[in-house]
Amino acid sequence: MDRRKLLAALGLGGAALAVPIVLSRYARQQAAADVGGDDKIASALFDKPAIAASDLVVRRSDERGGRDLGWLQAKHSFSFASYRDTKYDHFRSLVVLNEDRIAAGGGFPMHPHKDMEIITYIISGALQHRDSTGGGSVIHPGEVQKMTAGRGVWHSEFNPARRASASVPASATHLLQIWLRPDVRGLPPSYQQKKLSAADKPGELRLLASKDGRDGVVRVRQDVALYAAQLRPGAALLHDNRAGRHVWLQIVRGRLDVGGKSLSAGDALHTSAAGALSLSAREASEVLLFDLA
Repeated sequence: MDRRKLLAALGLGGAALAVPIVLSRYARQQAAADVGGDDKIASALFDKPAIAASDLVVRRSDERGGRDLGWLQAKHSFSFASYRDTKYDHFRSLVVLNEDRIAAGGGFPMHPHKDMEIITYIISGALQHRDSTGGGSVIHPGEVQKMTAGRGVWHSEFNPARRASASVPASATHLLQIWLRPDVRGLPPSYQQKKLSAADKPGELRLLASKDGRDGVVRVRQDVALYAAQLRPGAALLHDNRAGRHVWLQIVRGRLDVGGKSLSAGDALHTSAAGALSLSAREASEVLLFDLA
């Protein structure tokens, strides 16, 4: 099947190929019957070869740094606080990707940041945020928060759930905190929070943040597009990594096959190679995809 017929069969137009594509299990099976496996589908859709397995680098969950403060269990993908990793100090403009679990009533008191774009993605639970710009709210799953630290801001973050009692179990907050180095220093501090449409619908791909703030998402001062996808078992996510772009893929939950490699919750994969990239979900899965300059 040629590319035009494949696009028509999948109900995709040219404009849809500007972003990653989610294929249902059924659509994936139909396409596979005509052109072959996931790599061949992605290659046909984007009209370029699949990225070679040798160009896909896996960062396993248990390779990350970590710390346990009692109220906080944290995993660090990059150097952070006392954890230092010369191989993973950063990836392009992505300098922090922390997976945090904050116990009920626990949190970070007021502390400063400067010249950083900070995104908070809630996996479960809730997080109460306050900052010196006057911004403040409780963030839930299905929402994304961005703070531009700029020339300087103070903020605090706490799990607003009540502490555990004999009759009521503790409710931990599970989140990803993301820091991006901005392309301009000394910006005025600012705060944004957005509710995502169809945030909890399996099979949905959604843009969380971008430099131009298109489609009403939060705007970051860096050339990056951050996507989240929730995949049903058997579904596929296909991405066209253009020349000069770089991908960091973070597995939030579930199990997937990516370019012939098996990934589970907490694992990551990155590549700087141009080409077609395919992910297929072995079970219900959630992923973040960073498309970076």
